[in-house]
Amino acid sequence: MSADRPGPSTRARVWTLEGDIEVRRRDTLVTEEPLEIRVSAAGVSRAVSTTMRTPGADFELAAGFLHAEGLVEPGSLRQVSYCADVDKPDQLFNVVTVEIDAAEPPEPVRTGLVSSACGVCGSGSLDELRARGLAPVAPGPTVRAETLYGLPDALRAAQGVFAATGGLHAAGLFTPSGELLAVREDVGRHNAVDKLVGWALLAGRLPLAGTVLLVSGRAGYEIVQKAVAAGIPVVASVSAPSSLAVAVAEDFGVTLVGFLRGRRCNVYAGRERLVLPGLAAAAG
Repeated sequence: MSADRPGPSTRARVWTLEGDIEVRRRDTLVTEEPLEIRVSAAGVSRAVSTTMRTPGADFELAAGFLHAEGLVEPGSLRQVSYCADVDKPDQLFNVVTVEIDAAEPPEPVRTGLVSSACGVCGSGSLDELRARGLAPVAPGPTVRAETLYGLPDALRAAQGVFAATGGLHAAGLFTPSGELLAVREDVGRHNAVDKLVGWALLAGRLPLAGTVLLVSGRAGYEIVQKAVAAGIPVVASVSAPSSLAVAVAEDFGVTLVGFLRGRRCNVYAGRERLVLPGLAAAAG
């Protein structure tokens, strides 16, 4: 018995109420299903984490998540595949095994099911990030403010599933001149970033020095932590950063931009990378 691969969107019947009028119609919803990530080493396979995600780019999500957690180095990854050894055929595409060169697979990051909304990050403090051996990102590049202002529209234009469902986060990777390198969508903004990093890892493009990461939601600690692990020097979001996100950005040399909307934004760290020709900076 074979399983159908789940897609990023699902059709549903809904009732639309407007005043005294009721209309029965079909709607498109974003798909949310669990993904179990297993790691195999020296003939031993171990479930490391389970996260809720939007199906698609599953191999990138698994690789990016493991890299962000410090569990897989680029040179140790051998193969990523769907696991055929599952109890239920309909879960075939909800279990991914990452094979690595190691004496044994790592211990689980978390037990139980993890919500896509909270992020699946096992590190909880700056001290733990330093203990993992994460280094500050490389200096440069500089980015024009006008380039930053145009990134949200470029990201939205590339969100194919969002256009159909309206229920997805996105993460986009850009060059300093604003060229879109890759975009990934997911119900969890952390998953979208993991998919991007996994794309780079599987393509041999890490570290991502000289790039700009834009996320469609807020910039929490986990987002900046993943950027540091991937070597991304500039992180921007359309919403607010958290206090710990700012602390991580300052400590690891990341430029952190929040509330990037229209021709306006707040810069919370790494101001030196941004170029504002012809604009006077007001002291605050």
